[in-house]
Amino acid sequence: MKKLTLVILTLSAMLLANDVFAQGKYGADSAKCVTNLSFYKEYFKQKNYEEALPSWRKAYDFCPPTANQTMLIDGTTLLRQLITKNSKDINYRNALIDSLLTLHKTRAQYYPANAVTAYNNMGQDLHNYVRNDARKLYDGFESIIANNQEKTRPTTLLYDMQAAVDLFQAGQIGAEDVINLYQRNGDLLEQFKPANDTEKEQVANVKNDMGSLFASSKVASCESLIELYTPRLAADSENLQLAQSIVKTMGMTEGCDNNDLFLKAVTTMNNLDPSANSAYYLYRLHGARGNVKEAIVYMENALASNDVEDSRKADWTYELATFCFKNGESARAFEYASKVAAESESLSGKAYFLIGNIWGSTRCGGDEIARRAPYWVACDYMNKAKAADPSLTDEANRYINQYSVYFPETAEAFMYDITKGQSYTVVCGGMRATTTVRTR
Repeated sequence: MKKLTLVILTLSAMLLANDVFAQGKYGADSAKCVTNLSFYKEYFKQKNYEEALPSWRKAYDFCPPTANQTMLIDGTTLLRQLITKNSKDINYRNALIDSLLTLHKTRAQYYPANAVTAYNNMGQDLHNYVRNDARKLYDGFESIIANNQEKTRPTTLLYDMQAAVDLFQAGQIGAEDVINLYQRNGDLLEQFKPANDTEKEQVANVKNDMGSLFASSKVASCESLIELYTPRLAADSENLQLAQSIVKTMGMTEGCDNNDLFLKAVTTMNNLDPSANSAYYLYRLHGARGNVKEAIVYMENALASNDVEDSRKADWTYELATFCFKNGESARAFEYASKVAAESESLSGKAYFLIGNIWGSTRCGGDEIARRAPYWVACDYMNKAKAADPSLTDEANRYINQYSVYFPETAEAFMYDITKGQSYTVVCGGMRATTTVRTR
């Protein structure tokens, strides 16, 4: 049966050869090229790779690369089988790996329409088979990225980063090389266009892994990053991409977001490409530095932006109200907390609670009643807080008991012609509220 199969294959190959002799695409010895192509393909279809290999090798020898692209693709499958089979023969295995990589390069060279796929497959084979050779991996991945650019498979960008870190730790490349590579690969990852949800998830995972790898590698200290980037940003202060790279890189370095360079880079980002997120970030940075006025301005800009969702806007407004209160801006704190109470059902309890504390901490001038009146308002809002959010009941009651101590005595109120239950308007510190007189 085997002999019959060989006879049939030979006849088929000869007939095919007669048709293509005139074309020249099968090389100088086209008959042997076509015959061996036909032989190996029949075995390959049956997944009889061991029998297919000898004929494939002859086909690869006799046929020019332009004869058949499938020959190159099938060859990668056959060589992977051989590499696995010969895992203990290091020298032979390494030679097979080199041949496998050559097949990918050959396909990319002669079939440019499929070059991206060929190089991406080459990247995976590099990762799968090359061991303990960071330089070979690095050079291989870099050549792939140079050719594929933003079409590089995301995992290859991650493998490239790992190879660079390994070379850095071996003292073969510098920290700046790794930093620049990290930024470039990050930019390419941003430009990559996922074809489906699986690729979207892969991109997200690679972003996280690459950031974690950079942070854990300790490639650069905060001091070295400041030394590296300060003159760059000073020389090219309108470069948005540079500013973004600085923020991303320094943000990945522990304790490196509280310095002038980082603040300047974020400010540059916000100036050149304003957004709610960048304005909010500047609010946080200035707030941490005690720059209260600047922080408030940036948060107000963030809240005024059209690209912030309503739920986030409520959270940010409450955060701003709290920030203002802690930094002595009671009138602004009252304004923003009141806005939250009116517009956000989920945060109204917390907003009322904050307003209660704003009034409870407000010191007003005037007579004795005027000085004590804010405590009535404070208790009003504490009652509103626990009504809107029962989880605040215990805390609100604690403050009510605390503020009630400062209510005027009945006799004292009588001296100012004020009686219990009477309506009273409090105007103080840029705030206004109508409350009810209470006495002890």
